[in-house]
Amino acid sequence: MEKNRYQQGLDKMMEYTLTDNKEISTHLKISEELGDLAPGLENYIIEFAYGDIYTREGLTNQQRAIITISSLATLGTEPQLELHINTALTAGVTPKEIVETVMHLIPYTGFPRVLNALKVIKKVFAQRNVEIKELELQAH
Repeated sequence: MEKNRYQQGLDKMMEYTLTDNKEISTHLKISEELGDLAPGLENYIIEFAYGDIYTREGLTNQQRAIITISSLATLGTEPQLELHINTALTAGVTPKEIVETVMHLIPYTGFPRVLNALKVIKKVFAQRNVEIKELELQAH
């Protein structure tokens, strides 16, 4: 039996969702917080974004997460960036890959957006107990 868009999207979204840390932003929390103000928002997120877009073939969950981080950092949308740094970690993107993704944006989006994104990354890493010294990042 074929899954409906909602269930297909929910299953995919849960591949990106950490549920055992209440400090962390998730799509489920967004739906809870804004559902009364914007009825149907949950369906758009789950059915369209995750059910239609995230389930397409051709990219891994990790690749999708990196693309999303790049886009959100470029746009300067820090609350959504925080959420998607969390989803990236949950999907298996390494902390070093996240930092290097954002550092790679400097020539394209500029220092202000990258600095803002790095502050968000630092916040998420603290929430997720990611040791910064473990990143073994190199300065050139």
